[in-house]
Amino acid sequence: MSDVGIVGSESPLSRAARWLKTPWTASAVLLLVVAVLDPGQFASIAAFAARAFLHTLPYIVFAVLLIAGLRASGAERTVAVAFQGREHRMIVLAALLGGLAPFCSCEVIPFIAALMAMGAPLSAVMAFWLASPLVDPPSTLITAAALGWDFAIAKAIGAVALGLLGGFAIALIRRAGLFTDPLKPRTSGGCGSGPSPLTGKPVWLFWDYPERRALFTDAFKENAVFLAQWLVLAYVLEALLVHYVPASLIAGLVGGEGVQPIALAALVGMPAYLNAYVAPPMLAGLMEQGMSHGAAMAFIMAGAVSSVPAMAAVWSLVKPHVFATYIALGLSGAVLSGIVFQLAIEVF
Repeated sequence: MSDVGIVGSESPLSRAARWLKTPWTASAVLLLVVAVLDPGQFASIAAFAARAFLHTLPYIVFAVLLIAGLRASGAERTVAVAFQGREHRMIVLAALLGGLAPFCSCEVIPFIAALMAMGAPLSAVMAFWLASPLVDPPSTLITAAALGWDFAIAKAIGAVALGLLGGFAIALIRRAGLFTDPLKPRTSGGCGSGPSPLTGKPVWLFWDYPERRALFTDAFKENAVFLAQWLVLAYVLEALLVHYVPASLIAGLVGGEGVQPIALAALVGMPAYLNAYVAPPMLAGLMEQGMSHGAAMAFIMAGAVSSVPAMAAVWSLVKPHVFATYIALGLSGAVLSGIVFQLAIEVF
């Protein structure tokens, strides 16, 4: 969400402090530290990060165009179709569509609130909630650029599978008489308190409407800056990781065979969340140092489910025991996805 509307009332000191918290500043500070403490490696690290960013640039441009077009057309409203009909059908469609809706972290709150107010079952909502933070068009492209299409496709399949696992698990729990009243009392105001995103219809030929062209332009700029700043930081971190972290250390922690490194990666991935655009380049560096494929998959999936926007959306709407179930399903699904992906790599 943009803060343009409040910038004018900020003091110069507040604006400076806000700018210092951006990924641009973090990237600059990291490179400055290298230049001061290890000047001989500065050129190599900067060149590594620049090459990686330029390699990803075509994916960034396509991703930004795609998300801007989806936002301008109002495509997220088509997702409501998944929450109609029989419960099992809703679970399957919600898991499949969870990664396609171009929601920001605020928009998902009124969307889910409106669906549950209309009587959508918690099982279908949970399927959407679990799949949605794991995969979307931009993050899939970034993942493919950093880790390859095999990993990106496997992650998308894992996201759908996790959504299905969570949805059908909740359906069974509800049949046992639990989770009959999952929602917190709703309060007005704050993030996500605007109009319901279920109203209206998508306008696919949005270029014919000035207000939608303006929305497209704004979304393009906002997402271009967002992706660029995080990916620059990601590739600087990857360069530092490759240059300074011993491969033996990574291989000893999350390399090798068996369930243990995969489970450890999932447990580390949850509290050490890196957003969907920083995580793939970082994992590329870790895999170069010896991290197993299964551990990388468990790490990225556990981290996405435990991201601040994803958890905030769930926490804001449901009671604590439902929130705890969301976290448990996300962690167990991440471990299972890592195990299956590692077995697939070894077999094929």
